[in-house]
Amino acid sequence: MADATAQPAPPALPVTFRPTRTRAVLLGVGAAMFVTITAIALILETLHPGERIAFVFTAALLSCVLVLLSRPKVVADETGVTVVNLTTTRRLEWAQILRVNLRPGDAWVFLDLNDGTSLPALGIQPGVAKAQAIADARALRALAEIHGTGSKND
Repeated sequence: MADATAQPAPPALPVTFRPTRTRAVLLGVGAAMFVTITAIALILETLHPGERIAFVFTAALLSCVLVLLSRPKVVADETGVTVVNLTTTRRLEWAQILRVNLRPGDAWVFLDLNDGTSLPALGIQPGVAKAQAIADARALRALAEIHGTGSKND
């Protein structure tokens, strides 16, 4: 009989964790918004060329913001973890990760590091898909315990 407290096997490496539903919504809304604002700029006959360019530039700028918001991910491989947040990317060796935390109410996972700091990992966030985020956090925690120096206490 299987042990009821046994953790599921960690995923095979390399593995990428990202909020796929959130990403799909952000990219879809960004594309739709760009097309809509650009179409409005082209349809309105009273606009001068400079105003049309301003409309398209604004649409592109807003779409870029949504693309930036869809960027976060966490990539784990044999040698460590790459955390891609909104504007930064940080590579960590497994030994640097002491603990993977996703507490109730947290907006995303936090990685406690061996230098005493905590790194937010926006690639695992329970906003839209809470069950998936919890499963991803557990999988990353299991990988950190297997490959790194993290403790097995929760």
